[in-house]
Amino acid sequence: MCVGLSGKVVGLKNGMAYIDASGATREVSAELLDDLEPGDYVMVHAGIAIAKINSDDTEETEDIMDSLL
Repeated sequence: MCVGLSGKVVGLKNGMAYIDASGATREVSAELLDDLEPGDYVMVHAGIAIAKINSDDTEETEDIMDSLL
């Protein structure tokens, strides 16, 4: 099973995105996504932003992860 982490993009620099994931800032590759902007939400797997998502998806993902822990 693969687990993705959702987060909000807070910055971009040299092909990397800085995301806020549940209060922790993480640096991930943004090379796979076009037109990524601060404020966008992304799904991250293995240190790579793999998809843009919306804020509702982020809340749902966080709720699921909380119920598993």
